[in-house]
Amino acid sequence: MGFVLLILGVGLWWAAHLFKRVMPEQRASMGNAGKGVVALAIAASVLLMIFGYRMTDFIYVWAPPSFMVHINNLLVLIAIFMMSPAGQKGRLLNKMRHPMLGGMKMWAFAHLLVNGDLASIILFGGLLAWAVVEVIVINRSEPGWAPSEPGTYGKDAMFFVASIVLLGIIGYIHGLVGPSPFGS
Repeated sequence: MGFVLLILGVGLWWAAHLFKRVMPEQRASMGNAGKGVVALAIAASVLLMIFGYRMTDFIYVWAPPSFMVHINNLLVLIAIFMMSPAGQKGRLLNKMRHPMLGGMKMWAFAHLLVNGDLASIILFGGLLAWAVVEVIVINRSEPGWAPSEPGTYGKDAMFFVASIVLLGIIGYIHGLVGPSPFGS
C-alpha cells in the first residue's frame, strides 16, 4: 500500500504543478478558485508522499558509501540557497532562469546519492524528473526570457547565511522524524 500512495503522491505533484502549463485554458477557466484547487492538490501530494514513503518496506537496491553524507549536505545547502529569494534579489543567481527548479533538482539528486532503497529512488527520482520536465515545459511555453536587474552580493551573503541556518533547522527536524542527515 505504501508504494501505491507514494506513486500517487509523486503523480499528483506532477499533475498539480504542470496543470497550468499543459492545460492553460482549463486552468484559466477556473479563475482564482484554481489557485486553491492547485494548492490543495499540492498539499495532498505532499501528504501522500510522506505517508507512502513512511509506509513502504525497505527494499535494498544499492549501498551508498558513507562519505556521500557530506556531499549530500553540501549539495542540499546549495539547493536551499538556490531556492531562496537570491535568484531575484541577489547577484550570483541573477542570470539563471530557474534557480528554484535548479535547487529542487540538486536537492533530489543529493538525496539519491545517500538513499539506496526503492522508495527513495521512486520519491527523489520522481521529483528530479519532474523538475527537469518542468524546466522544459516552461521554456517551451514561455520562450522569451531575460534576467532582471541584478541585486547585490550583500543580499547573496544574507541569503547564504540564512541558508546555513535553515539547513541546521531542517537537519535537526529531519533527525527528529527520521535519520540524522549529519551522520553519526
